[in-house]
Amino acid sequence: MAIFNRSSGSSDASPHNKDPEMYGKTEYTTGTTSEPIVDSDGIVRHTDHGHLHRGLKSRHITMIAIGGAIGTGLIIGTGKALAQSGPASILIAYTSVGFLVYIVMTALGEMAAWIPHSSGFAGYATRFCDPALGFALGWTYWCKYIITTPNQLTASALIIQEWVDAKRINPGIWILIFLVLICSINYFGIKFFGELEFWLSSIKVTVIVGVILLSFILAVGGGPGPATGFKYYKNPGAFKPYIATGDAGKFYGFWGSLVNAVFAYLGTELIGVTVGEAQNPRKTIPRAIKLTFYRILFFYCLSVFFLGMLVPYNAKELAFANKATTGASASPFVVAIRIAGIKALPDILNACILIFTFSASNSDLYIASRTIYGLAEEGHAPKIFKWTNKRGVPVPALAISALFCCTAFMNAADDSKVVFGYFVNLTTIFGLLSWISLLVSHIWFVRARRAQGITNDQLAYTAPFGLWGSIVALFFCVLIALTKNFNVFTRSPSTYGDFDYKNFVTGYLGIPVYLICIFGYKFIMKSKGVKPHEADFYSGKDEIDREEEAFIAYQAQKKLENGGKKGGNWFYRTFVAWLF
Repeated sequence: MAIFNRSSGSSDASPHNKDPEMYGKTEYTTGTTSEPIVDSDGIVRHTDHGHLHRGLKSRHITMIAIGGAIGTGLIIGTGKALAQSGPASILIAYTSVGFLVYIVMTALGEMAAWIPHSSGFAGYATRFCDPALGFALGWTYWCKYIITTPNQLTASALIIQEWVDAKRINPGIWILIFLVLICSINYFGIKFFGELEFWLSSIKVTVIVGVILLSFILAVGGGPGPATGFKYYKNPGAFKPYIATGDAGKFYGFWGSLVNAVFAYLGTELIGVTVGEAQNPRKTIPRAIKLTFYRILFFYCLSVFFLGMLVPYNAKELAFANKATTGASASPFVVAIRIAGIKALPDILNACILIFTFSASNSDLYIASRTIYGLAEEGHAPKIFKWTNKRGVPVPALAISALFCCTAFMNAADDSKVVFGYFVNLTTIFGLLSWISLLVSHIWFVRARRAQGITNDQLAYTAPFGLWGSIVALFFCVLIALTKNFNVFTRSPSTYGDFDYKNFVTGYLGIPVYLICIFGYKFIMKSKGVKPHEADFYSGKDEIDREEEAFIAYQAQKKLENGGKKGGNWFYRTFVAWLF
């Protein structure tokens, strides 16, 4: 097996990643003795047991990111938004939030391209803003994914019940099978995980593209029924009043769909968790962020656009679908197919949704294990979670995350489903708080690099909207976080009376938990915020430079072996890569 090993010292492969006053010096090293080697598969490895291996290619990262965002939130969650607010509201909301996602992603990209370390974005909060913020962000993000993983496992078991009755086979059996599968996939190493997720996410993309094409055909009259066009924008209307009547009701409906859109997009930020295992991250991460944004806008905006043309917000079938828990019966696109008179597709789409939920549970377990590994790296978790095996898999971190996934068995018993539902509602807000923390970290990052004289020319990637883009996005994220359950303050005599205290508690309890983590850490550890001129831009950077140098040497060698031609398929790179 061919390996490429670059010894210590300064790297000249990436001059834009260096402090101009520190050329040829090694004062900003981490003291790590393990040198990176690149094997014949292009995986950057270390010989010790404290490093992740860089085995994720650019196509792996982009598909993992898009696979995290395109899931049941799009194929199922859009139905709730349509029924609540109408077709025009969801189109405006999903497009607007898509732009918000772009700002968050580019802010993350600027930091990740500068120092793509394995601590994830909690590490950026610790390094550039405040260790307390990194502590709170890391632990709450981990809590979110040790709850969403079993939730996705449960969803997979429920989907199978569409074919196999729960009385014949207990749902707990399916949960156990899926749990063993995702644990095995994560244990086999980053190359196997990345390749499998690439193909699973490719199936997701194929399904969504197929749904979009079918929706377009049905909208223009290519199906069994007549063309719908924009008739549902006129009757029952483009905007549906929600809670109140008139313009105020229409605005409430729009704001409700905006909140739904935010939580549908959550998961795109997980690209920040993968940077520690990305090959040549300073090149692949910015490219992945750009492609992910365009793909998500394409998929989400076109999907909700055609959905609004095919299904009226007052359709009885849509109301029935929103009462369903998961599976094809809960999808508004299946409602559109049934309204059009096509009978065979719901079962096919049900199988596709099963792939969606399985892929989501697989990547969620990956995120959970890497998040607690990053916490251990930053000193916010026991050191044992930093240990990795010869494949670069943090086995203790994977084991503790998988152990908590056993809470999925709570859903096999009816009396514990409600309690588990409360956990899901509680941790959902942590996803939005991660966006807020990312934006705060980027604002502090920009302030610090300006204070230390680091210019845009020295960065591998710069956020197009800069500091002010993050400030504006931060304002809207905070506003949405505070108003996400605004309906609990409204009166409903038939259900909860004047105030829905149950949904208020589960919807907002995550915010004080997050704040308690921040201020509790500051009180106990006596930590202080990072001053701009004291922010650490260079610790660990030399090691990443050496990894990049070794990978570039490997690429150069492979290019020579191929006679100067690029590896891979020309047709794929030219015509398909933007989509897959």
